[in-house]
Amino acid sequence: MNQNLFASFNVPMMLGIPLITLIIMFPTLLITPPNKLTSNRLSSLQQLLVQLLLKQMMMVHSIKGRTWSLLLLTLIIFIALTNLLGLTPYAFTPTTQLSMNMGMAIPLWMATVLMGLRYKTKESLAHFLPQGTPAPLIPMLIIIETISLFIQPIALAVRLTANITAGHLLMHLLGDTALTLSSIYLSSSVITVIVIILLVTLELGVALIQAYVFTLLVSLYLHNNS
Repeated sequence: MNQNLFASFNVPMMLGIPLITLIIMFPTLLITPPNKLTSNRLSSLQQLLVQLLLKQMMMVHSIKGRTWSLLLLTLIIFIALTNLLGLTPYAFTPTTQLSMNMGMAIPLWMATVLMGLRYKTKESLAHFLPQGTPAPLIPMLIIIETISLFIQPIALAVRLTANITAGHLLMHLLGDTALTLSSIYLSSSVITVIVIILLVTLELGVALIQAYVFTLLVSLYLHNNS
């Protein structure tokens, strides 16, 4: 039994070389391009899901914002497959690493901010000072709005990291509990195993929901700046 609670979050190593790059690239191998002219049920389902996602995220965007459709679609598929990969036995979940999530959140957030400063300069700067603000409160509000702007990518990355990490830790603790109770009270261990099965089902939903939430928030930042 693994005694280190956080050992499952360590980056796998082979001959002293981190395997994080290979692990990140692995989910892309699960998506194979169609090699037939006629669509089967699986490809039709994929196309339906893609259309629903694009319609949900892009219907409020302007023409400039809709140019991000391919990027946002790739982002949500990548995060969802990576989260689901971490639920398989003896697997590593890259999205539990805050550094990776910050590496996704900061460039996307910065791109939306720079896009707003380029195409909607007045509107973007107006967010720092709401209309009708009393003169004594102007410096304080500008500082608060600036801090809230820079907190956005941090909150985006921490939210994804915390939700995925919490689920994995809970499954780890319940798994250790089931192994301990199996040698003491068999009936209690059976109940714990049932709870673990229900938790894994819940984590499947969380993995997909967190991918959608991450991409949706990036889409909202894009909408505010395009």
